[in-house]
Amino acid sequence: MLRKTAAALLLLALTGASTGCARTTPDSAAASSSRGPVTVWLSNNAQEVAWGEKWIAEWNAKHPRERIKAQKIPAGKTSEEALSASIVAGNSACLVFNTSPASVPQFQKQAGLVPLDGFPGAEEYITARTGERAAQYRSEDGKFYQLPWKSNPVMILYNKKLFAKAGLDPEHPKLSTYEDFLASSRKLVRSGAAKAAIWPAPSSEFFQSWFDFYPSFIAETGGRQLVEDGKPRFDTPEGRRVVRFWRGLYRERLAQQELFPGDSMAAGKAAMTAAGPWAVAAYKDSIDWGVVPVPTSRGVPASKTHTFSDEKSVSMFSACENRATAWDVLRFATSKRQDGALLDETGQMPMRPDLLKTYEGWFEKNPGYRKFADQADRIVEVPGVAGSVDLWQALRDRWTASVVFGRERPEPALRDASEKVSELLDEY
Repeated sequence: MLRKTAAALLLLALTGASTGCARTTPDSAAASSSRGPVTVWLSNNAQEVAWGEKWIAEWNAKHPRERIKAQKIPAGKTSEEALSASIVAGNSACLVFNTSPASVPQFQKQAGLVPLDGFPGAEEYITARTGERAAQYRSEDGKFYQLPWKSNPVMILYNKKLFAKAGLDPEHPKLSTYEDFLASSRKLVRSGAAKAAIWPAPSSEFFQSWFDFYPSFIAETGGRQLVEDGKPRFDTPEGRRVVRFWRGLYRERLAQQELFPGDSMAAGKAAMTAAGPWAVAAYKDSIDWGVVPVPTSRGVPASKTHTFSDEKSVSMFSACENRATAWDVLRFATSKRQDGALLDETGQMPMRPDLLKTYEGWFEKNPGYRKFADQADRIVEVPGVAGSVDLWQALRDRWTASVVFGRERPEPALRDASEKVSELLDEY
């Protein structure tokens, strides 16, 4: 269904002239050197909006003829759908500070993005700022249609009070291996300390796999992507160990099958959650929390554990008329100083190598974030392939049926999902 929707949107974009709904795209050559006002869209995260308002005010004070107008991303079922619709309508912002890498291939297919490589020094800027992880954000044509901006490395946050209530050591919890994680989870639930040990969303949205299966798969494989070299790589011994582990949590009701209306850990119903540093703001005044890496079958040391990035990029959209200004704005907003302001305002990790050293003073004042910063050096992105959303949806559909609800065995379901993903890769 998602693939058909994307195709329909693309068809509308290409045939809109005959229906009176054609979008107008600026001449690329003229737009690339044009300067003037630009619009940026920010997420609806209150901390990010506050950060944005500050740097935008600073820019506008110095550039009265190239002023920035900031808005939140238009409302929609998801921000990806809202952005896709804006491409069709031809009214996208110049810069969107909340672009999901999984959606970049779709936006490219809609001719909605500007390759950043065409700006002087852009490739050098992106690779220097991002470090060796930059390669994960190149599109299949070798170009950068996104600047990797900030990550939220997925780790396991836990409620120390509930661990103590269950008779577990809150300072040194046994959570590194599957066996220990299951044993601790049983104590948490059977003692009555929490209704669920962990309560990820059991729903079928394509992106929910980024907070259960994918971080576990990345950790178990030592940093592999779901798709590599054009082939699915998850129907493997590591992938099968992951689905068996999560099926055990659901089978024993240590994870719940219904969707919790809100944040289960904040509500005291779950003792753990898989989340990034963005969650700290929600817990810091109400929960005495701790954080550990995603578990693995053998207990990989924290210093070697990889996880999902939960990254958001900044992209320039093809509706932008003043792209020279937009590129300058993008560099200004992702400078070392503004990245430090982002870290301070939101606690999210700028996509820079060696964060602990770069912002040493900040982490000394905020030691709770140090583990996230260390983990940020070992993060893995979604594969940047065409049809990315559909691939994830194919996996998620089989995950919910087999792992969450036990309607089929997880190992054959994983194999079937891999075969479907392979078909989709060939189709695209």
